[in-house]
Amino acid sequence: MNIEDHIIREEYSHRGGGCELDLTEFGYEDEFLSAYQNYLGGGMLGSIGNSCTVEDWHKDEKLVKLAERLRDYYTDRMHEYDCIDEYNEMVEGRPVSYPGL
Repeated sequence: MNIEDHIIREEYSHRGGGCELDLTEFGYEDEFLSAYQNYLGGGMLGSIGNSCTVEDWHKDEKLVKLAERLRDYYTDRMHEYDCIDEYNEMVEGRPVSYPGL
């Protein structure tokens, strides 16, 4: 299933942002999954993280795979909007904090 068709909110900038996926069509009624990236300061972006309204979602293999797909989607969109420079090309391992999307 195409996740792009179920994105309900998006924001992309040089200071990070996020996107939110409605999980209803994936079998999780009235639940949401997000990918986000915070600004750490000094021109540096943090790692891309996920949050989900499903309790203990990390234990659900289907949701973990959807989270990975959503992170990839978010990364692609950040590149499309030209929000990534060479300093922020590799953000894995940088801090990430919950944004409260």
